[in-house]
Amino acid sequence: MGREKIKIKKIDNVMARRVTFSKRRRGLIKKAQELSVLCDADVSLIIFSATGKLYEFSSSSMEDTLTRYVLHSNIVEKPVQPCLSLQKDSSNLEMLRKEVNDKAYKLRQMKGEDLERLDVEGLRQLEKKLEAGLSLVIKTESFLSFQEERASTKINELQGKEAQLIKENKQLKQKVSCLKLKYQTANWCIFCNKTIKEGSPLFQ
Repeated sequence: MGREKIKIKKIDNVMARRVTFSKRRRGLIKKAQELSVLCDADVSLIIFSATGKLYEFSSSSMEDTLTRYVLHSNIVEKPVQPCLSLQKDSSNLEMLRKEVNDKAYKLRQMKGEDLERLDVEGLRQLEKKLEAGLSLVIKTESFLSFQEERASTKINELQGKEAQLIKENKQLKQKVSCLKLKYQTANWCIFCNKTIKEGSPLFQ
């Protein structure tokens, strides 16, 4: 008896489904390779498993094959429509390009360039922006100058305190030296008096 014909439907058992996928994937890739060798055909095969894992085979270059496919589709059938994500990226790129151009144009106006397209109201608005910016710069400069002056004053105070501490330290060292000298002199005098007394005839 021949083998029972398998019904083509989704295999419910997960393990059996994985085993069948592995076997048939290898068989499909083998058949694609044989077709390429026997018939001198350019064959490319792309497989995604249920888990999203990629398997591929190409008799030459997968990139070249896909490029040929896209060109052939554009000529023979209809232009390949870009996917939704590419359309969205293109739209975002166009918005960013427009925003950059707008910012660059406003920056040139702030520099005094490309003013011919502005009317009287536009020039007034630009003047207000420049005045506001200048006022902010002046305030920032004044604040920085104040901070710098304050820091300089603080540094001078600290330097003065440092000099005073050095002077006081020097004076303390001199006092300590004097006290040490007095102490040594007093001890020497006591020692000398005692020696004289012990060596005198009265003591004997």
